[in-house]
Amino acid sequence: MSARAFDLVIFDWDGTLADSTGMIAQALQNACRDMGCAVPDDEAARYVIGLGLSDALRHVAPSLSPDEYPRLSGHYRNHYLARESEIPLFDGARSLLADLRTAGYRLAVATGKSRVGLDRALTFHGLDGVFDATRCADEGRPKPHPDMVLHLLDVLGVDAPRAVVVGDTTHDLEMAARAGVQGIAVTHGAHSEMPLRQLKPLVLAPSLWEIRKTLFRLER
Repeated sequence: MSARAFDLVIFDWDGTLADSTGMIAQALQNACRDMGCAVPDDEAARYVIGLGLSDALRHVAPSLSPDEYPRLSGHYRNHYLARESEIPLFDGARSLLADLRTAGYRLAVATGKSRVGLDRALTFHGLDGVFDATRCADEGRPKPHPDMVLHLLDVLGVDAPRAVVVGDTTHDLEMAARAGVQGIAVTHGAHSEMPLRQLKPLVLAPSLWEIRKTLFRLER
């Protein structure tokens, strides 16, 4: 019988399992436009995906008074929620999760989404009950702080060397490194290949299909 290199796979949500980065970036840009402040370009808007909402807003609208952040947040939510139902999962997401569960891996999510937002997404995509545990940005410290990963390790009773984070941003990889776990990067999300590569992930994968091959190849 083969032995797995990891027992727990912790997935980011937006840009990793859900193909939402373009929509999130547009919602951020439209919110800034609504507020009459400088509109971030695509790269700047995509960079903040995965951070907690308050951190993201500070990055995309640095000239805005903190007193105005609630209004900016409200505009962002309006734009995002208007199109949330259009967000698909990436090709291979369902198969990957099903295959990993069948193979005995434990599964978790660590996301910059709110608890309400993640629960709504899981229900919409029929993934309730697929993950052993989930952690959201509004339940502790957001990425790249290691809080979410450390919480999941504690709740699930898994040692750091036996876990791996799969994400599409440098925030995910930094969070993983700070928690003492390995990171796997996908290049189909918010951040481009070069900054991801600089953080030396275990694997740099162009798709979720490659993630599946990687994890099963690591079995020994």
